[in-house]
Amino acid sequence: MTNFMLIPGMVSKLLPTDYVGFTFFIGCMAMMAASAFFFLSLNQFDKKWRVSVLVSGLITFIAAVHYFYMRDYWTAFQESPTFFRYVDWTLTVPLMCVEFYLILKVAGAKQSLMWKMIILSLVMLVTGYAGETIDRPNAWLWGLISGIAYFVIVYEIWLGEASKIAQTAGGNVLSAHKILCWFVLVGWAIYPLGYMLGTDGWYTSIIGKGSVDVAYNIADAINKIGFGLVIYNLAQQSQKD
Repeated sequence: MTNFMLIPGMVSKLLPTDYVGFTFFIGCMAMMAASAFFFLSLNQFDKKWRVSVLVSGLITFIAAVHYFYMRDYWTAFQESPTFFRYVDWTLTVPLMCVEFYLILKVAGAKQSLMWKMIILSLVMLVTGYAGETIDRPNAWLWGLISGIAYFVIVYEIWLGEASKIAQTAGGNVLSAHKILCWFVLVGWAIYPLGYMLGTDGWYTSIIGKGSVDVAYNIADAINKIGFGLVIYNLAQQSQKD
């Protein structure tokens, strides 16, 4: 039996056992609600932090729109919406990298840091997409390149230029930076794991194969909404200082 049925109006009806479809619906609504929250709170912040909160709202809004399409794709085909997911990531992940620059800008971060992070994130995503869809026989090689870009981002924010600027800033900026670093190190780790589960390579004999759409959906919501809430809290705390 399939996990969905069509009812009048071509509306998909999810069965109680379709946990993947359920997380697509929850993810869509959670990120749309977060977008409304961030957008409606803009006027309470001064210009220094308004852009950061606005970007947080854009990240969750873009994700909500893509999740709207991904949930329909899932209910129609019962297949992982890889294309839509990568389109979403290609837009939202660089914006999440921009958030690091925006909170460190008050401590003197230069635009070169922002562009470095954006380029690394795009390399990570483009090579990941190539390995999952375009050149699957060489998925391990594309995954390696994607993984290197990911770990360079991790190094940059934990030990590199971004980390040093955060240490100089101190206070609320340093605290927010550290939390965002943990999101990248722990929260983003699900993505390379999902890549390996969904492709063939030397790692297949170790971790096996499987679908991680539920984990992806939960991780997306936690990472994107969590990023925004950290920025929102930083803006609020800075208003009080």
